Amino acid sequence: MSNLQTQRAERPGRGVIHRWRSTLIPTTREAPSDAESPSHVLLSRAGFIRKLGSGIYDYLPLAWRTLRKVSQIVREEMDAAGASELLLPAMLPIELYRDTKRDVDYGDLLFKVTDRKGAVAALGPTHEEPITELVKGSIQSYKQLPLNLYQIQTKFRDEARPRSGLLRCREFIMKDAYSFHMHVEGAGGLNEAYDAMYRAYTNVFRRCGLDFTVVEAESGPIGGSASHEFMVNAPSGEDTILKCPASGYAANVEKCEIGERPVEGGAFNGAPTGDLTEVHTPNMPGIDEVGGFMKVKPDRMLKTIVFRAVEPAGGGGGSGGPRWVLAVVRGDHDVNEGKVKAASGWKVELAPEKDARAAGFAIGYVSPKVIVGRTDILLLVDPDAAGGGFWASGADKADHHVKHFNWRREVGAILDDSRYVKLADVRNALEGDPSPRAPGSRLVTGRGIEVGHIFKLGTKYSDAMGLAILDDKQQKRSVIMGCYGIGVSRTMAASVEQNHDENGIIWPAAIAPYHVLVTLLKPEETAHMQAAEKLAADLAAGGLDVLIDDRDERPGVKFKDADLIGIPVRLTIGDKALAEGGVEFKARRDTGKGEVVKLADAPAKCAAAVAA
Repeated sequence: MSNLQTQRAERPGRGVIHRWRSTLIPTTREAPSDAESPSHVLLSRAGFIRKLGSGIYDYLPLAWRTLRKVSQIVREEMDAAGASELLLPAMLPIELYRDTKRDVDYGDLLFKVTDRKGAVAALGPTHEEPITELVKGSIQSYKQLPLNLYQIQTKFRDEARPRSGLLRCREFIMKDAYSFHMHVEGAGGLNEAYDAMYRAYTNVFRRCGLDFTVVEAESGPIGGSASHEFMVNAPSGEDTILKCPASGYAANVEKCEIGERPVEGGAFNGAPTGDLTEVHTPNMPGIDEVGGFMKVKPDRMLKTIVFRAVEPAGGGGGSGGPRWVLAVVRGDHDVNEGKVKAASGWKVELAPEKDARAAGFAIGYVSPKVIVGRTDILLLVDPDAAGGGFWASGADKADHHVKHFNWRREVGAILDDSRYVKLADVRNALEGDPSPRAPGSRLVTGRGIEVGHIFKLGTKYSDAMGLAILDDKQQKRSVIMGCYGIGVSRTMAASVEQNHDENGIIWPAAIAPYHVLVTLLKPEETAHMQAAEKLAADLAAGGLDVLIDDRDERPGVKFKDADLIGIPVRLTIGDKALAEGGVEFKARRDTGKGEVVKLADAPAKCAAAVAA
């Protein structure tokens, strides 16, 4: 057996050489029946992944090489940013969640297992609790901070409907990092670490050859304050990104602000358009159904969503019972829970229907008028819903709506009491909305795939788990934390979503499983094989990873497979080119035919193509 079959990079800067017949690359012309997204189709067809169970995949040799390259880039940038790598258990005692209650927050997404003694453990979706417990038992002095620890490990999430291959699965590879600080500002503070992680993530995805956008984001079930997502731009992305072309501002739908929207004539001051008219709308709580029945367009209807304030600000009467927050938007808009929380200053949740009905709300038929005569409601009205003209609304009783709703006539003087009524941005942003950063500019939308997320956690976990140490004044204080995640396997899939054509994958060179594919049209010919081995050795000496296609297959099959697996450069050795002392060179991104280059010149041309 030739040593080229097992050659490995034993010193820095040297590439590897593998043969197709000595590895496992089971390409196929047919995609799995459940594959819809480009990455799921192509990674399956190209022999990178194979489904083992719902949302569970084998990573075959090509995939593992790419995953290792992504991981290495992540490691280099994390290390350069001052973080240290460790490895925490994947199986976590359920008692770790006792104080944070995140097992409740995750709900059915959390995988749980029971051992033979009846002890329950969770398969970690992220590792805030174990890392906090580790640092709590290891750090005693402020002099040991700041600290940033990271791991690259398999994580688990019990998705109800796994889909899109590696983009939404139940077992995945992730890098998660956690930083610890005594203060937010200044040297060694959370902001300094956050900015370092922002730069590191930018470097990671740039080095991976990805076109990406950094967006402001909500923190979700992890918690915390400031948060940014790193989104790979792709038409097939499941997330909507809104951007301001003038300022560069970008945010996801859950976070995106909307610029100033003046209400013509002033909020709540429009004249009545007619007498308030009640309409019987049996079993029609939905906007579209009601609008069609009443012959009213959704943008002339008021949608009122009931939230319960679970943590009223500063007391605010919260001790006397639940406080209710009503968000009013146009019927063609969607209420944004994060904005409701920000506008109210309270932690809110969508009101449980049973509790809301008991409090006097006719769920599905609520109108802003329900606030009249009550002091336990905060009414948040989006500017687009506060103007004059014709409005239809719920009638505050089941199976009924009203036409000609008028703010001033129906709600009255309480509209002027800022304790109970506020004009606020409480809806999801849409394309064409005013930019919040550049007057006169309008938001545009794009699609993206989240591959990284950074958070300023604050003291959420240290408070809950008792992570507190003495500061320089000998006062015990909770440690401030940050959290930083990268989906390693998701990054591989996102790259395919962004980089492919009708023939297959087009890998960015930095994360391609190999840089060069040497295709032998006649592998049985000794001269051809010797030329391939010499060429591969020269390429590897220059730091390029090489795959030799030595299969006994027809040229057409080899060329189709070459395009399918997406290696950046293909060198084809055949009779005609070899007779001229050359080899056919073709970059995967080029749509035309290849060109013949001298064998001696091929390594330099490949290196230049890979570096481009």
